[in-house]
Amino acid sequence: MVLEQNLSLVKKVNRLLNWGHWFSLFNILLALLVTAMFWWSEPLPQTLLGWVYLVLNWLGHTAFICFMFFILTIFPLSLIFPYQRHIRGLAAALATLGLVVLIFDAYVYSQLGYHIGSTSYDQTIDLLRQQVVTNLRNFILIVSLVGALLFALELVISNFCWKKITRLSQSGVGKPALIVFFGSFMFSHLLHIYADAKLQWDITRQDNVLPFSYPATAKSLLARYQLVDLTQRAQRQADKLSLHNPLPASNTLRCDLPLQPTTLLLVTDALNEHQQQFLRAQGLRIHDQHFAPNNLTEALLNLLYGQFMAEQNTGQTLQQAPGWLSQLPEERFSVVNRNEALSERLRWMATVFTQSPYAIVFDESPELRWEDYQEYQHIVVVPLHSNNTKFQLAPLQAFVRWPELLTHVKQYNSQQLDWLPTMLYAAGCQSDSRWLGDNLLTPSLLPKLNISQQDIISIRKDKMMILRQDGSYGVWSAGTLVPLNDRLDVPMLTDALKRLED
Repeated sequence: MVLEQNLSLVKKVNRLLNWGHWFSLFNILLALLVTAMFWWSEPLPQTLLGWVYLVLNWLGHTAFICFMFFILTIFPLSLIFPYQRHIRGLAAALATLGLVVLIFDAYVYSQLGYHIGSTSYDQTIDLLRQQVVTNLRNFILIVSLVGALLFALELVISNFCWKKITRLSQSGVGKPALIVFFGSFMFSHLLHIYADAKLQWDITRQDNVLPFSYPATAKSLLARYQLVDLTQRAQRQADKLSLHNPLPASNTLRCDLPLQPTTLLLVTDALNEHQQQFLRAQGLRIHDQHFAPNNLTEALLNLLYGQFMAEQNTGQTLQQAPGWLSQLPEERFSVVNRNEALSERLRWMATVFTQSPYAIVFDESPELRWEDYQEYQHIVVVPLHSNNTKFQLAPLQAFVRWPELLTHVKQYNSQQLDWLPTMLYAAGCQSDSRWLGDNLLTPSLLPKLNISQQDIISIRKDKMMILRQDGSYGVWSAGTLVPLNDRLDVPMLTDALKRLED
C-alpha cells in the first residue's frame, strides 16, 4: 500500500515536471516577444557578426532567464506541493508576474537606458511617479488590462500543456528546441569571448541590453555611445570626440542672448596662502567643489576646447586656436596668456591684455596685476590643474565673485569643462548642440562626466565613480577622496553618458 502511494506520488511529480518543461518552453516564446523590445532602444548592429551575436544572445539569454525562473520557482513547488491544479494556477500567476516585471523593465530601459534594480531604485520610482501623476487613469487601465490578458493566456497555456503532455512529448519538438536555445546560449558566450579578445565593439556594446547580462565596463559603455571603436583601440567617432575640429562648421555659435555683466575667468597655477588671502580680501568666496585634471594638456583641452582627452597623443591640438574663438567679435571676447610657462603650448593666444567685456586670462600671479582686473563685475579664479597624482580628476579650491553662479556650483559642483559654455553664455552666445560640460548658470541635472584616456569619471554631489577600461572601478567621496564601500552605480554612469547623445 505504501509502495503504491509512493509510486503514485512519483508519477505525479514526474508528470508535473514534464508539464513544467513544456510550460517553460511556451513562456520562452512569450518572453522572446518581450525581450525583443530591448533592442528597439539601442542602435542596431552594423556588421554581420554583430547581427549573428544579437540573434544568438536574444535566443540563448532569454531562454536562460526563463529556465532559471522555472528552476527557482515552479520546480521546487512541484516537489514540495505536488498538487497539479494548485501548481498550475500558481505557476500561471508567477509567470504573469515575471512577464509584467520584464515588460516594466523594458519600459524603464527604453526611458532611462538601464535596467531596474537596487542601484536604479530612485530613478525607477521617479519614472513610475511621473506616469501615475500625469495619467493615473490610463496607467491603471493599461496595467490591469495587460496583467489580466497575460494571466488568461498563462492559464490557457498551463491547461493546454497539461492536457497535451503525451502529444507534445511525441511531437519531436523538445530536442530541437533544447538544441537551439542551449546552442545559442553557448555560442553567444563563445562569440563574446572572441569579440572581447579581438575588440569587436559591435558585439561588446550589446553587453547590457538584456537584463542579468554582462556587467558594464568602460569599454562597453564607450562602445555603446560609439565614442571608441574598439577595433582600433581609442579611435574616436569624428562627430563627437574630434579634437582637431572641436566645433564643426555646422555647429555655429549664435550670439543673440542677453549679455551678462562683464565677466573674467582667471586661470592660475596652484594658489598659495598669500594669494588666497588676497583674493578673499577682494571679495571672492571659496568654491571647494571644483574638479580639475591632474594633467596639464588635459586641463587645457577641457577648459579651452570643451573636450575630453580620449588618448595621450593630443598635445598638437593646442597648437591651433579652438573653432569657437573665430566666431566671436574680438571686441566682446578675448583669450590672453600672461603665463610664460604656457607660451610654447599656446602660441596662438594673444599675450597683450585688453579690457574686453568677457575674457579668459592665464596669469600665474593675478594679485600682481589686479588693477587690470578689478573693474570686472564677475570674477572667477581657478587653478588650471590639480597636483593629485592618484586621481585623474581631483577637487581643488576656486574663488568666485559671482553670487548667482556661486549658488549653483555649491549645489551641483563644477569642472574645467564647464567654464567654456558658462563664459560663452555670459557673453550672450550659445552653440547649436550640447557642450560636454554645463553652463553653470543653468546646470544640468545629469551627473558630471569626464573621460580620460578611456576611463570614465562621473561625479554626482559627493560621490565620484571611476570605471576603468579594464572593467575595474572605484567609488570615492568627491570632496575628501575617501574610498566608499559602494557598488558600481550603472544608472549614474548611464545618466552621465547621456551628455554625449545628440
